[in-house]
Amino acid sequence: RQIAALRPELAGEDGVRVLRHRLGVRPVYKTVDTCAAEFDSKTPYHYSAYELDPEAESEVTEQRERPKVLILGSGPNRIGQGIEFDYSCVHAAMSLRAAGFETVMVNCNPETVSTDYDTSDRLYFEPLTFEDVLEVVHAEQRSGTVAGVVVQLGGQTPLGLAQRLADAGVPIVGTSPEAINLAEDRGAFGQVLTDAGLPAPKYGTATSFAQAKAIADEIGYPVLVRPSYVLGGRGMEIVYDEESLHGYIDRATEVSPAHPVLVDRFLDDAIEIDVDALCDGEEVFLGGVMEHIEEAGVHSGDSACTLPPITLGRTDVEAVRRSTEAIARGIGVRGLLNVQYALKDDVLYVLEANP
Repeated sequence: RQIAALRPELAGEDGVRVLRHRLGVRPVYKTVDTCAAEFDSKTPYHYSAYELDPEAESEVTEQRERPKVLILGSGPNRIGQGIEFDYSCVHAAMSLRAAGFETVMVNCNPETVSTDYDTSDRLYFEPLTFEDVLEVVHAEQRSGTVAGVVVQLGGQTPLGLAQRLADAGVPIVGTSPEAINLAEDRGAFGQVLTDAGLPAPKYGTATSFAQAKAIADEIGYPVLVRPSYVLGGRGMEIVYDEESLHGYIDRATEVSPAHPVLVDRFLDDAIEIDVDALCDGEEVFLGGVMEHIEEAGVHSGDSACTLPPITLGRTDVEAVRRSTEAIARGIGVRGLLNVQYALKDDVLYVLEANP
């Protein structure tokens, strides 16, 4: 990406990669010596390096007995990248191994269990960028059969790579990139909810203060404002009047058609509900319905939940079940799904869905 910025005639990051491949400049993978040279290290723990003779230098051994599945981890932990993703990745490795697959983990956070040398059959300690992941896929395809790549268990970072990997011919396991986009894209997700007859807080997107003001006037204050290109709670504010809205837009330096601001109706004094579900393409299983102790609007990373819910009635839980089933089928989820709701005045509003 940096070379592409310096050399615009190469037509972006993809153009640089095409040139690099044409020149035969590809990384090779070395094995970390976890035995301090006392005896031969058998730990399949790799990092990339650029060598003069790639054919002679790569230390990825051939493994053709079983098909391989690559699991993309979450990288550095931050808002939107919690430790639950590491838990999911580890259990994916265990389950896939039990199902007869070779498991390959790609992650770059040494504090996670998924990067322990004995969690997966092979570990690549690499950044979770499109370029780095594509090279790992290439190395693994040369040493055996890659059945697919799991992108849904590492949070926002691998989810953001899903479509580009699919476009590059990489097989994606589980929820498709098209389905992921249905949940991520605000307009597309709004259509899924409309088709299912599910209510959501009114919202609009703005690229200027005038547009944001018009949306807020129509929706009514208070409104929730946030950049459309960041995760969860970062850069999000509750705005109660026009003056505060003006201040927010002034501070949001990157407001542009490419980076609009989302303006949502803020549901004051609403009960927030978190649901984790599993869908195999046909049946939907609710893993749990969690009721937030704090009111809706406090980020889930900064709030507490009760399981089972304390104040929700049976009809409320049934409404959550029906809505979650409709969302899972409407998006086309094959795997895990998290849905966040807000209950206000006996109306269940859908806030967002995360495959």
